[in-house]
Amino acid sequence: MNMRINGFSGMDIDSMVKSLMTVKRVPLDKLNQQKQILDWTRDSYRQLNSKIVQLSNKLQQMDLSAATNTQKSTVSGNTTAVRAEANADAASVTMTVEVKTLAKKANLQTQTVLTTGTPDAKASLNTTLAQLDQTGPPKAEYELHINDKSLVFKDTDSLSTVISRINSEIPTANASYDEISGKLTITSRENGKVITGTGTGGAAMSSSLSDVLGLKANGAVPGSVTITTSSGVSRDYTTTGDTLLVNGVNLTLLETNVGSPSKVSTQSDPTKAMETIKSFVDTYNELLGLMNTRLSEEKYRDYAPLTAEQKKDMKEDDIKNWEERAKSGLLKNDTILSSAVASMRSVITGNLKVLSEAGITTGQYYEKGKLQIDEVKLKSALDSNPDRILSAFRGPSADANNPAIFSGLRKELNSTLDMLVKKVGTSKSDTDASMTLKTESSMGQQLKNYNNRISDLDRKMVTWETRYYKQFAAMEKAMSQFQSQSSSLSSYFQ
Repeated sequence: MNMRINGFSGMDIDSMVKSLMTVKRVPLDKLNQQKQILDWTRDSYRQLNSKIVQLSNKLQQMDLSAATNTQKSTVSGNTTAVRAEANADAASVTMTVEVKTLAKKANLQTQTVLTTGTPDAKASLNTTLAQLDQTGPPKAEYELHINDKSLVFKDTDSLSTVISRINSEIPTANASYDEISGKLTITSRENGKVITGTGTGGAAMSSSLSDVLGLKANGAVPGSVTITTSSGVSRDYTTTGDTLLVNGVNLTLLETNVGSPSKVSTQSDPTKAMETIKSFVDTYNELLGLMNTRLSEEKYRDYAPLTAEQKKDMKEDDIKNWEERAKSGLLKNDTILSSAVASMRSVITGNLKVLSEAGITTGQYYEKGKLQIDEVKLKSALDSNPDRILSAFRGPSADANNPAIFSGLRKELNSTLDMLVKKVGTSKSDTDASMTLKTESSMGQQLKNYNNRISDLDRKMVTWETRYYKQFAAMEKAMSQFQSQSSSLSSYFQ
């Protein structure tokens, strides 16, 4: 509000206008308070949405068998030739692994790449195609065909550019250059697949880069591995790549080890599964606890959001304490959260029999579904019957009438996210608690409506204030004229 100079009448016009405007501002203050409550409510929903997405993402990772694997493989003897990782269904069998030969992928390879004009000078990655072409005068363009893909290069392109484009534009091939040997190799990315490279030739402005580089095709070479179990039974395997799955154990073959074999032992180890289950319980309890807190928070109806005018006369701590109460209970008995809590607890309850066998219970009634773990009992259950316990988490569920916990919870949480997206404008994939909210939601439309109504009232406030000042100015003028006339009449009768 602009300050006006008071008239000669001695009236405090600014104070009078301010008093009148205070009454007029009541509807505007209420609208701003309602908008503030909406903003705070959206923020509470947004925080919960972020936590729900985090748990959903975590459940997706936990649902992978590797996260709840109770088997572990170790390598002894020659530990550099073989790496071993047990699947969840790995057999507890000791195996001796002898890598006789490693498989080789099909490739195109050059002889030593030399530059023109300098005998025996190996090319570098910076050497251009014009400097490599010993088939005749350099051409403006060079063509290369690999596995039905065609690339065209300029004579000024370097060997580095050729390698980079092959790797980025031909998904079935991988190119590399050894500057020490001077050999370029283009290898198939797929085990057991051939790789072809030809040139079209014939065109006046085109020359086959295959001819310039002298690429020659080499077929894939299978590898050979012999595995002997602890019972003395041996079996030979032919490999097309560097991995082999035997008895539920993924073997990565790194080098030959004839005469110095590797020994792979597999045994039960519930450590990883226990860590996964404990992590799940912690995250589940955190989200459930947050939802229950929001649902049961006390609502202080006498603590409305403070107006800017009210904050002027308050201390920072007083404002903070006031707003804490004003924000409390915004989601009390919220239907979306109530439904989410009920569905989450339903999934757990459906598997409670198996969970209790593993030392996982829902605690006391006043803890509202919070899970408790007896770690000793959980470890014992995973050691003795891991399949039964883990089936409750990742499926197939031990109880045909109830979904497994990880997939069942994800389904229910996804439904909750759908409702939040529709009402609040949140995201089903964003874990950021400060995510931008979409306006195409019911609360987004409410906010837009508040903003429009507040803008309309702001304009009216300016109009009313201007009108009041004009009215007081007219009154000042009339009083001035009256006083002048009164003085004139008084002097006439003297």
